[in-house]
Amino acid sequence: MTTLDGRVVLVTGGGRGIGRAHCLELARRGAAVVVNDPGVSRDGTGGASGPAADVVAEIEQAGGKAVAHTGSVASWDDVADMVHTAVSAFGTLTGVVNNAGIVRDAMITGATEADWDAVIAVHLKGTYAVTKHACDYWRAQAKAGNPIDARIVNTVSGAGLWGNVGQSAYGAAKAAIANLTVVTAMEMRRYHVAVNAISPLAMTRISADFFGGDAAEDPALDPGRSSAVVAWLQSPESSWLTGQILRISGHRLSRIIGFTESTEHYHAKDGASLQFSEIGQAVSWLWGTLPRGLAGPLPTD
Repeated sequence: MTTLDGRVVLVTGGGRGIGRAHCLELARRGAAVVVNDPGVSRDGTGGASGPAADVVAEIEQAGGKAVAHTGSVASWDDVADMVHTAVSAFGTLTGVVNNAGIVRDAMITGATEADWDAVIAVHLKGTYAVTKHACDYWRAQAKAGNPIDARIVNTVSGAGLWGNVGQSAYGAAKAAIANLTVVTAMEMRRYHVAVNAISPLAMTRISADFFGGDAAEDPALDPGRSSAVVAWLQSPESSWLTGQILRISGHRLSRIIGFTESTEHYHAKDGASLQFSEIGQAVSWLWGTLPRGLAGPLPTD
């Protein structure tokens, strides 16, 4: 069994749901865990120290190592303190799991500026802030000559990959996190930091309205379904994989391949610029609504 002995992982939103399951699995495999959770409600309001403290107590009772942090990922200073807490408590930081999130679902015509800002602040800014501070730490360690073998695991969703009615802010943030994963992987490869994302299908406080009450008993939607994948992504065994998104749906693991260009291309005549008059037939041909033989200049590749 792959162990995580010597690994120190910060998990945001670690007090409940998917985050809690991640923390317990990481600790069970030997990692020391910083359990970050401000204890807010699903829309980001309120706050309590209980969820993070409860998970720490559960880990310690099982013989593991953990420390609680109740700061907000939307606060630059709080995030800096999360990294500091990991290093102070356990001597290092080897990985982060960006899991924290809130929802304020509304149709575009009914959403408010405050709703948009709150969701983007937690999901997108929060993921960036944790990533930024962790990467700054690892870069400094590398510059000091210390060996680095670090991991970042971000969290995206179907709403970000394929869209979902009423979730413009949530979906936009998750789509941006997918791209942030790829960019961070490109930039941090030189420092031996592997960066990937998961897209877990699970019943949580955030997804409860989407699935409905009856889904709570579906074992395929158990919040812990993706935690073994997260643990593996935090392990030494996963160092070769970076810049990828893994979808976990029940017992199924699949690879998400991002925006791809089709293999069919419409070419303007004689290499000239596309003309307004031909765009309609070009698009129709690309989408297959115009028979191939009726299109103007045929593709050459």
